[in-house]
Amino acid sequence: MGLLTRRDALLGTAGLAGAGLLPLRSSAVASPPEAPERADIDRILQAKVAAGEIPGVVAMAANERSVLYQGAFGFRNMADGARMSTGTIFRIASMVKLLTSVAALQLVEQGKLRLDEPAADVDPSLAAEQVLAGFDAKGAPRLRLAQKPITLRQLLSHTSGFSYVLWDPNVVRYLKAARHHPHLPRKPLMFEPGTRWAYGNSIDHVGRMVEIASGQSLDRYFRDHITGPLGMDDTAFSLSEKQRAREASLHVREADGALVPQPLERQAMPTTFSGGGGIYSTAPDYLRLTQALLAGGSLGGARILRPETVALMAVNQIGNLQAGVLKTTNPALSNDVDFFPGTRLRWGLGHMINLDPVREGRRAGSLTWAGLFNTYYWIDPTMRIAGVIMTQILPFADTQALAAYRHFERGIYRDFGQA
Repeated sequence: MGLLTRRDALLGTAGLAGAGLLPLRSSAVASPPEAPERADIDRILQAKVAAGEIPGVVAMAANERSVLYQGAFGFRNMADGARMSTGTIFRIASMVKLLTSVAALQLVEQGKLRLDEPAADVDPSLAAEQVLAGFDAKGAPRLRLAQKPITLRQLLSHTSGFSYVLWDPNVVRYLKAARHHPHLPRKPLMFEPGTRWAYGNSIDHVGRMVEIASGQSLDRYFRDHITGPLGMDDTAFSLSEKQRAREASLHVREADGALVPQPLERQAMPTTFSGGGGIYSTAPDYLRLTQALLAGGSLGGARILRPETVALMAVNQIGNLQAGVLKTTNPALSNDVDFFPGTRLRWGLGHMINLDPVREGRRAGSLTWAGLFNTYYWIDPTMRIAGVIMTQILPFADTQALAAYRHFERGIYRDFGQA
C-alpha cells in the first residue's frame, strides 16, 4: 500500500465499508509491508454486527509510526441503514478528559499552572470547599470545611473529592436532601481531598482552569494547541452540517437485549465548554492523539507535550488507592463498571493504569479510559501499541460492546504483539 493522505484515509475507500459489512482498509501512513492477515478481527467484528449484538463499530490500532489495523462494520443507524465508515463521527463524552488533561499539562510546562499549588489560586470558585461529613438522624447533610485546598494534581487524578451522581449513592442522597434545604451548596466534596479516589467532574474544573490560565475558551485552546496541530479536524464541541451527515446515532439497549436507535440529538451552538464531556470525534482523529502520546508527545512534526510530561502522565498518582471500579446508581445510563476484574487499577494524570497485565492483551502499565456511549481507547507503552474502538450504545459498559472491545484487543496483540 502506498503512502496515503489523511483525507484519503477518511474518505478514499469509505465506499467499500459503506457498501456492506466489509472492513475499511486505509492508513494515514504506510502499513508495514509484511503485516499479517487480519481476517480474524474482521470476522469477529462482522459476526457481532450480523448477530445484532452491536449496531456498528469502528476499530483502529497503531504504533507511533503507522496504523496497524482499521475496520468499520455495521450501521451508523440501524433504522435507516446508514453504514459505518472510519469517517463516522461519534459522541465520545468523557474521552475529552484526556484532551483537557493534555491542555492543563501544556500550561504546567509553560509555568501558567502548577500541579501542587491550590487550584483556587487560579479559579477562586474552588476556594473554601465544603466536605460531606455524613447525615444526621433526620437525613440532613452534615458539612464541614475541607482541611486542605484542592490541587490540580488531585483534580487530574480524581482524588479531589468531586464525585459523579451516576456512580455515587452519597451524591444521590445529598442531592435529594438538598432539595429541602436550599441554603446548602449545590454539590460539596464527598471526601477530604487526597484521601480517596472517585470518578467525578474534577476535569470540568480543570477545563475552567485551562480557560483562565490561557485566556482562551476551551474549544479555541484545543484547536490552537492540540487538535489543530495533530490534524484532528473532526474533533470539536459542535459539528458542521457536512460533519453532522456522518454522525452515528445512539442505540439504547433494552432489558431484552434489543437495540433501539434514537434520533440524533438536537444541536445548539455551545457557548460554554466542558472539560469532562460533550465533544465529538472520529476513530482516526482520536488515534492520532494516542499515537502522539505513544511517541512521547509528538506526531508528524507537531509536538503537544514534552517526553518527560508524557511519562509523568503514566505514573501512578494515587498510591494504593483503588481506582476504576464503579457501581451504578442509574442502570439506564450505566452498568456497573469493572473492566479488568481482579486487576490492580490506579490513576495517573489523565488515564487509568493497570498495574497487572491483562490476559492475551495489554501489558502492565498500560493507560486507558472511555466515554459514556461505549467508546474506548488504550495506550500500551511497553508494546508500543495504541487502540481505539467506538460504538454508540447506552448504557455504559455494555456487555456486548465490551466483548467486541476485548476480542479486538486480543486480535491486535495476537497479530502485532511480541512477547
